[in-house]
Amino acid sequence: MNTNDTKGLIISVAFLVCIGILMVYSSTVLMSMKKYNNSFHYLLSHVFTVFVGVAAMVILSRVDYKSLRRPLFHIASFQISLVHVMLLISLILLLLIFVPGLGIAAKGARRWLRLWPTTFQPSEFVKLVMVIFLADYMDKNLHRMKDLRYGMVVPILIMVLFQGIIILQPDFGAVMSLGILTMGLLLLGGVRLRYIGIMFLASLPAIYLLVISSSYRMKRIMSFTDPWKDSRGSGFQLIQSFIAFGNGGLTGLGLGGSKQKLYFLPEVHTDFIFSLIGEELGLIGAVFVLVLFFYFCIKGIKVAGRTNDAFSYFLTLGLTMMIGVQVIINFAVTTGLMPTKGLPLPFISYGGSSLLINLAAVGILINISRNNKGRMAENRTYVN
Repeated sequence: MNTNDTKGLIISVAFLVCIGILMVYSSTVLMSMKKYNNSFHYLLSHVFTVFVGVAAMVILSRVDYKSLRRPLFHIASFQISLVHVMLLISLILLLLIFVPGLGIAAKGARRWLRLWPTTFQPSEFVKLVMVIFLADYMDKNLHRMKDLRYGMVVPILIMVLFQGIIILQPDFGAVMSLGILTMGLLLLGGVRLRYIGIMFLASLPAIYLLVISSSYRMKRIMSFTDPWKDSRGSGFQLIQSFIAFGNGGLTGLGLGGSKQKLYFLPEVHTDFIFSLIGEELGLIGAVFVLVLFFYFCIKGIKVAGRTNDAFSYFLTLGLTMMIGVQVIINFAVTTGLMPTKGLPLPFISYGGSSLLINLAAVGILINISRNNKGRMAENRTYVN
């Protein structure tokens, strides 16, 4: 066990969660008062999710993470483990979204399940399960990952199955992040680079068709290239994000001092909370948040480097990548480097599903850090 890496993971996440609590309150106090006549409504909901997420993190940090891949039963010659059951559960949850009374539609999308007393977004759970499945799959097929059938066909078919259901919601951001996560892990697992390249080129026509078949996606692409062309329409959100960063300057307007949160910047408490950080805490505060995320990812990579089996190695890298990719996409969207996507900022944005799943992922990372005594990745003994 390396206590420095474990403490580093815990400290960075603790800082990010605390910043999230402050920024969620700042961004929702007026909205909460207007909708519920209670300025603490969104804050209390967020804190409740933090409490549940931290509880899940503590539990998963102590339960043997390798039990996720232990055999449960056999179907013919195929061995069924808990991770396969989790894949099936995640598939069922995605399909339940389309059941009237269970699925919740909002702003033209159907992405949430009604679970008393809150809602749940299954696509967040899918990403976590996919990481666990790929880590298990690559460990068992480590010496066949350069083979097209084992290295690409099987995992890609499973990925496309989930993406096909998610795009019907529609949630293009989740489809994209799941694709990046899967392809990145397969590349780390030893899949030939040319296979990844061929897959990327083959996916371009599908991406093009998805974009041109949807008017709102086309508007997002156009607003990304020139947001001022439709400053009161599709480009409005991105322009307001730019204004927020500009208002913040170096030191910011101070906590609670944002002007853009006064109904100018849509989704300021979720997808665009980083813009609020830039406005209220300034460049210094925004850089501090990015440094915390960078520090978290470095610690995750160091934990992976000290694992002593392939499953732990790929699982650690996958969980770190799952959070890191979402941070990069959110940062790129809020600063105009990518078209707008509906992805929250991990540990900070309001939104129960993402926060809960990411804290659960941290619990697994802490567990791996505590229970692996390998010294360096190159000394790892792979178990198949």
